Amino acid sequence: MEKLTLLEQDITNALCLFHARFKNVQPETVEIELMYDDVAGFSAEAYLNGQMDVYNTVNFITALRLYIDEQLGRDSMSARIMLDLHDEEGIIANIEW
Repeated sequence: MEKLTLLEQDITNALCLFHARFKNVQPETVEIELMYDDVAGFSAEAYLNGQMDVYNTVNFITALRLYIDEQLGRDSMSARIMLDLHDEEGIIANIEW
């Protein structure tokens, strides 16, 4: 089984690409703030032109699948994606095929 770990910057990039696609803008114009809460789990705030949108854990996984397909050139539907809060690295995604 092949394994890959995406670090916090990769997750931020994935969410930027995901948000930009739906807003029809360049990913560089999107700002992302990643968060973790014991009750709500993983979430992110996406900022664009003074507006904020909130993404939950399901959105994280969807954004990561898009990133895996388009940026890594891999089949995201056969990937098992697990988000984790790492002491040193922050929010990471462990992916297995």
